[in-house]
Amino acid sequence: MAGAQCQDDEVFRDATVDDLTALRDLERSANLAALAHVFPPERFPFPGDDVLARWALVLEEPGCDVIVADGLEPGHLAAFAAYDDTTLRHLAVHPDRWGRGIASAAIGTALHAMELHGGSEASLWCLEENHRARRLYEHLGWRPTDDRDEAPWPPHPAEMRYTRLIAASQ
Repeated sequence: MAGAQCQDDEVFRDATVDDLTALRDLERSANLAALAHVFPPERFPFPGDDVLARWALVLEEPGCDVIVADGLEPGHLAAFAAYDDTTLRHLAVHPDRWGRGIASAAIGTALHAMELHGGSEASLWCLEENHRARRLYEHLGWRPTDDRDEAPWPPHPAEMRYTRLIAASQ
């Protein structure tokens, strides 16, 4: 998906195994800034090794694409999005880059790829207490469903599913 841009002039490229550490580090930075009220770091330290192992699996998974925007410093990322033909699986933007349209551009890139693969409806899961992300998703036309599940990471907060028509990204 190389070449996709957002208003902040970030260019998305396909992630590689060389990005593993940067993916984990960006996820840590975004989670500590956005979710410390859900995962207090003094009680629930960021599971860095587990997240790194999960990213290694995601990068190798057939049918799953991961795009990244490089950060200002070598080896750092500004954003990532992982998705398959119907689901936005992971999304993060470095807190220093919040509010610049990078997340919207990454979501648009993922939805366009889903549409090219014949999808008509997309879904994602979001923590109920991730208010910033929920505002963004709802602003972009995602609608909450009644589906709820328990997050895999302690303390296992509630996740909720969102859906939207893919063609609405036009």
